[in-house]
Amino acid sequence: MSVTQTHTATFRNGSKTYYNSTRFFPKQVRADVYRLYGFVRVADNFVDATPQDAAGFHRFVATYRSALAGSPSGDPIIDCFVELMRRREFDQTWVDAFLHSMSLDLLKGSYDTLEETLEYVYGSAEVIGLFMAKLIGLPEQSFPYAQLQGRAMQYINFIRDIEEDQRLGRRYLPLSGSGLANLDRETAEAHPSQFATFIREQIRHYRRWQAQAERGYRFIPLRYLVPIKTASDMYRWTADRIEADPFVVFDRKVKPAKNRVVLRGLANALTGGVDGLLRGSGQHGHQHGHRRVPPAAPPPS
Repeated sequence: MSVTQTHTATFRNGSKTYYNSTRFFPKQVRADVYRLYGFVRVADNFVDATPQDAAGFHRFVATYRSALAGSPSGDPIIDCFVELMRRREFDQTWVDAFLHSMSLDLLKGSYDTLEETLEYVYGSAEVIGLFMAKLIGLPEQSFPYAQLQGRAMQYINFIRDIEEDQRLGRRYLPLSGSGLANLDRETAEAHPSQFATFIREQIRHYRRWQAQAERGYRFIPLRYLVPIKTASDMYRWTADRIEADPFVVFDRKVKPAKNRVVLRGLANALTGGVDGLLRGSGQHGHQHGHRRVPPAAPPPS
């Protein structure tokens, strides 16, 4: 089934960093990424709406399940995803985990332990890494690294989006041991040292998971490295800026501009940055030397 303008607009409006990075994929892979992100973004939009559209989300899930059972929905977002799911042999339990995490956003406002957060992250982001691994034909040995890449990127989303999530009545970052009662601006400004320490500690989680994910770069075909590295570089850029000034999360949403993403992608393609990264990972010269995809979402977020 063909990618529609709806797919393009949904992806572009929902995740500009991923959208601009994805432009460096070969055409067919890029089309499949649009099919994937169209589905996850639309599901996410229902639960992120103000007010939340719980009825719309549940209709979306029911329509997906009916299409999967053999009754095309007539909705290009759902039908294209079901076709992709079958063609790329996505594990249905991954889709179920994604939809479960989205449903938690209708029910749950805060996460008090890292274990709780990571349960949510598995469905909201790690499975996106698994979808991408299947989409670009990676071996199963790469799957744990794909999950970690999704986890790392989602965690930066949580940190970057503290202010936005507060408005939605959500807190994904566990406060246990931080000494902070919540993550609103007033509390942060009343306890600036504790808040800055907390945010930098969360960024250390991200850096640890990102470093582990990069051990799987050897599994990804070279032709896919540029868009993946570009998205990864942009998440690192975001982390660096928040680490330097944790209070920036209350002033603006820290995201790279389109020009920065495109220029980084061109640099990765033209300057030998890919080879340098592979050497740094100890993978230079390996016939598969490459790595995993940005998830989204984003994860969808």
